[in-house]
Amino acid sequence: MSSDSRLGSEVSRIADSENGVMLMLGRCLPHIVPNVLLAKREELIPLILCTACLHPEPKERDQLLHILFNLIKRPDDEQRQMILTGCVAFARHVGPTRVEAELLPQCWEQISHKYPERRLLVAESCGDLAPYFPKEIRSSLVLSMLQQMLLEDKADMVREAVIKSLGIIMGYIDDPDKYQQGFELLLTALGDPSERVVSATHQVFLPAYAAWTVELGNLQSHLIPTLLSKIEKLLREGEHGLDEHKLHMYLSALQSLIPSLFATVLLNAPFRNKAKLQGEILQIEVTRFPRPISPLQDVATIIGSREQLAALLQLYDYQLEHEGTTGWESLLWVVNQLLPQLIEIVGRINVASTACVHEFSRYFWRLCRTFGKIFTNTKVKPQFQEILRLSEENIDSTAGNGVLTKATVPIYATGVLTCYNQEEDRKLLVGFLEDVMTMLSLSHAPLDSLKASFVELGTNPAYHELLLTVLWYGVVHTSALVRCTAARMFELLVKGVNETLVAQRVVPALITLSSDPEISVRIATIPAFGTIMETVTQRELLERVKMQLASFLEDPQYQDQHSLQIEIIRTFGRVGPNAEPRFRDEFVLQHLHKLALVNNQQSVDSKRLDIATYLFEAYSALSCCFISEELMVNHFLPGLRCLRVDMEHLSPEHEVILSSMIKECEQKVENKTVQEPQGSMSIAASLVSEDTKTKFLNKMGQLTTSGAMLANVFQRKK
Repeated sequence: MSSDSRLGSEVSRIADSENGVMLMLGRCLPHIVPNVLLAKREELIPLILCTACLHPEPKERDQLLHILFNLIKRPDDEQRQMILTGCVAFARHVGPTRVEAELLPQCWEQISHKYPERRLLVAESCGDLAPYFPKEIRSSLVLSMLQQMLLEDKADMVREAVIKSLGIIMGYIDDPDKYQQGFELLLTALGDPSERVVSATHQVFLPAYAAWTVELGNLQSHLIPTLLSKIEKLLREGEHGLDEHKLHMYLSALQSLIPSLFATVLLNAPFRNKAKLQGEILQIEVTRFPRPISPLQDVATIIGSREQLAALLQLYDYQLEHEGTTGWESLLWVVNQLLPQLIEIVGRINVASTACVHEFSRYFWRLCRTFGKIFTNTKVKPQFQEILRLSEENIDSTAGNGVLTKATVPIYATGVLTCYNQEEDRKLLVGFLEDVMTMLSLSHAPLDSLKASFVELGTNPAYHELLLTVLWYGVVHTSALVRCTAARMFELLVKGVNETLVAQRVVPALITLSSDPEISVRIATIPAFGTIMETVTQRELLERVKMQLASFLEDPQYQDQHSLQIEIIRTFGRVGPNAEPRFRDEFVLQHLHKLALVNNQQSVDSKRLDIATYLFEAYSALSCCFISEELMVNHFLPGLRCLRVDMEHLSPEHEVILSSMIKECEQKVENKTVQEPQGSMSIAASLVSEDTKTKFLNKMGQLTTSGAMLANVFQRKK
């Protein structure tokens, strides 16, 4: 073969030394790579790396590493892992100076590559190569690259990899000047729109950053206080609407820092040097700590080992129980600064925000479970009790009682009192809720805090019996005010409780209250009875409730009970569209007709307008349901006409809408097109734009027209 060709010259002078082999590979590989099938190119990785590692010429080495990073167009997980493993082997062999000079430029070059898989390779290599970069490069150029990718990269998977690499980098940076930059990156990561990125932040970046923070002594002096002050700022600015997303972001970060905080308390305790691993060390109970979000958030990992943690826990419990906290600065900070500040913040959040109450409740639950039962009983509960001051003397003094209407109540009940589940813990919770119910009722205060406690606890079926016990205490209370509250609270419970409990515990209690000497208590049961009609399927149960509602409507003693009639009409309007069709047809529509007839005779205009307004709302809600021709003629239309008489007299603007509703219904009956949904015009449909109305009615027209089907369209998902 002619030695003039490239290949001919390689063949004719076979290398006669190791160095010659390297030079030959350096010359040949760039020609071999493009001719290997894409799917098989990873087979070349060892060859490329070995040559790049040992080749004497910097320019050739650069070319080979460039080939490595561009070897596969879109490397999958396994292929990237292969390349990265090779890069780590290369870095171990060549040392920090060459890693900086040769590998880093390849990463930098691909930072904005059009394929996310290639940018992913860069993000992952920054973490994998972290131990092999020169110290000063790690905390400057590499950190800047990751920062740029976190802020600018559009792909979630790339930002997720950036977060994991940042976690690794945090383990190696020891320049305190970079602490603030790390904090800014943490906030950016926590606020990322992707759930994957936020999850990786909690699992990897935050624990790694927390470990460095502890090392610098900044956990209690900066990191936690800064997050708390950000929450306080949100609450100050959120008078007209709180940014719940940001609150979640800061609070979830504080929650993820609880294991680091507890480890700090243990490692700075007076007994830290006494923790010997020999002798009898009790095993840590499986349920001693809440399940960690990731291994890096496991207290045992942070402390060093499970055995070391077990030894410290024994001393910790003994110290708290027998020797106190004098001189134990890290724990005193939790007791004297963190807890009071948190309790003060909790008093300022909106009790009606279920999400906020839930978040803070989870935070306190994790805090108490991590710090243990003795700490919860001796340090946390007394601080809440001091603020809530549940004593009979406070009933009339609004100053001592205002806190009972705040979120402090549900967060203490659901975050602190549910931490431990022994008999005495449950008794404490029952007693607390009973006291709150009594105090709020007797001082005529809003019930939002009690409702929030019931909603949060009601999500867990394990607490349903307990909540029913609390309400039964209210049912048999001597004060009508407390019995009224109990009746109202049943409405909240009906939706979450299983039907057996509704039948055995809820309905009997409501029946008891519905024959109460005080009319206000009887009226307070109506919404709960209505909700049962909306949610329960047992025929026998529905009949019992229907009989009770019928007695309210038909018993002569209630004929002039204005507030009872309003409560019934409101309840019919609320539950009618979702209730069982037979109940709606045979009961609700007929009684609304009767109430409308009676209201025409009402001589007091203010009462007449009151009832008419609620009837108007109820009819509007029910106009979306399927109504048979017979019911339309005998009850629905006559009821609407009675209502129009009231409105002509008292509220002309309502009368206009009613006339159009009546006209629609009459047209429907005349054309014998009862099933055509156009006739079902709700108040909402009358007031919205024609376009929306058409879309809504078209949608309705596509449905099958059996009564049950149409009624089910408006059923809530159970």
